[in-house]
Amino acid sequence: MAGDGCIFCAIVRGQADASIVHEDESVIAFMDLRPVNPGHLLVVPKTHAVGLEDLQEDVGVRVWKVAHRLGRALRRSGLRCEGVNLLLADGEAAFQEVFHVHLHVIPRFAGDPFRIDSDWRVHQREQLDETSAAVRSGLAALDARQG
Repeated sequence: MAGDGCIFCAIVRGQADASIVHEDESVIAFMDLRPVNPGHLLVVPKTHAVGLEDLQEDVGVRVWKVAHRLGRALRRSGLRCEGVNLLLADGEAAFQEVFHVHLHVIPRFAGDPFRIDSDWRVHQREQLDETSAAVRSGLAALDARQG
């Protein structure tokens, strides 16, 4: 079901302008209105899904495959592209601004303005093991829900 007032749903329906680079039965990809760098794309499922929790896995796989292909295309496009970031923000805390799943495909080059700042220090193995156990617990909960 399309989200009322969702700009990405309006693009899917052809009711809002977009510079489309790819479209198939389940995914549309277009230029970001506020690009980090020239060639910055968004890959969007045609069915409305607010976040990853709402996204059907097969559609998520299609989003990834299209993003992968577009990342490769950017390297051959003549645009400045020495690398590619794939970025998906899921939820307000992750800086999601449009609440319809979308995967950014961002061409990168040395000295470009895009930054993700964090504390990148190495953590102790014990802490990493505890965290991995919590993630495995989450996976088990997903499996139990699907079974």
